[in-house]
Amino acid sequence: MDTVVGPPDYRAIARASAHQRGAAVAFATAEPEVATRQRMGAAFAGGGFATWRYDAAYAAAASDPATILSGARSVVCVAVPFAHPEPPGRAPLCGRVSNYAWSADYHARMRDILGEIARALDAAAGSSVTRITCDTAPLAERAFAARAGLGWIGKHTNLIAPGLGSFVFLGEIVTTLEIPPDAPLKKTCGTCTRCIGACPTGALRGDYTIDANRCISDLTQRTDAIPRELRALIGDWVWGCDLCQLVCPPTQRASPRADAAFAPTIAAEAFPALLGLLRLRSGEFKRRYRHTAMGWRGAAVLRRNAAVALGNALDRAAVPALEAALEVDPHPLVRGHAAWALGRIGSPRALDALRCREGGEADGVVREEIGAALASWETFGRPRALESGRKPSR
Repeated sequence: MDTVVGPPDYRAIARASAHQRGAAVAFATAEPEVATRQRMGAAFAGGGFATWRYDAAYAAAASDPATILSGARSVVCVAVPFAHPEPPGRAPLCGRVSNYAWSADYHARMRDILGEIARALDAAAGSSVTRITCDTAPLAERAFAARAGLGWIGKHTNLIAPGLGSFVFLGEIVTTLEIPPDAPLKKTCGTCTRCIGACPTGALRGDYTIDANRCISDLTQRTDAIPRELRALIGDWVWGCDLCQLVCPPTQRASPRADAAFAPTIAAEAFPALLGLLRLRSGEFKRRYRHTAMGWRGAAVLRRNAAVALGNALDRAAVPALEAALEVDPHPLVRGHAAWALGRIGSPRALDALRCREGGEADGVVREEIGAALASWETFGRPRALESGRKPSR
């Protein structure tokens, strides 16, 4: 009598492959996320994500996995923990980098993990039935991960995975296979508001939404000027921000299971020297950051961020370097923020540097920054930025 062989257990195959690589996995249907499309569209239309130029077309694509793979039936949602403790040995006048960017670009490691799981599913199916994505195509990955029960979305708007917290990288495998889905978690943040209180800029609204235009992580990645009223609130962050996640109770309780590939090898990856970063030029930037998550915005953005962090350090030892940046940096964006930093420090040499440069600066925006930095002292006796180093009332 012939033995009837049933279809492969795709859930078990994906889980086994994921667990071999230290990843958590859960499954969702590939039906469009209508509510997510509506929420994203409203947020984009309201200007809350203006830095990224998203629009209704992006919201429609990101909420429907079929835009990634025609005939999609399931989404395999994968989470890989990455949090590592801060390395010892932080020196004075060093900036701060978000945990996710301490090592080589996480996309490569995530693509490897996703690729292995996808190949296991393709082999079991006997044909190519998958497509992987990890920031490579529009997909509302947190929404689908929440639908799959991989975690729940916290008030800081990050996914919180049970036992892992919010320091997880997310990736997805969209497939034409019909895989039984997992149930969403019946969890919320309850009455906890620690992340909201920890955000210096008031970006978190408390209703599980964010004004990304005020988020420090977004501010350090934008390519235009950082709004003047927010610069003092950025502190020493030069790329990203972890404050809302560091105070999150489930993240604090998470077990230390981070992928070793995401560990920093030297303290400079987590705490780069600000004076060196202020002098960073294209060639060195490519050698140092090309293979990291900081390598896509360019050297001028990091120099601008270093200028802001130096201004917030209020250390007169930074004045000569800021003075040089104001005079010789080729990018007006950096010169303008160096002017702000000199005004924030406000030492006699810093103010003299601003006065000397005011008449010789060719760029109108930089001249305006110089004038504003000087006016704060001449009008009020101290820069208004020093008065605003607290979270604004909302």
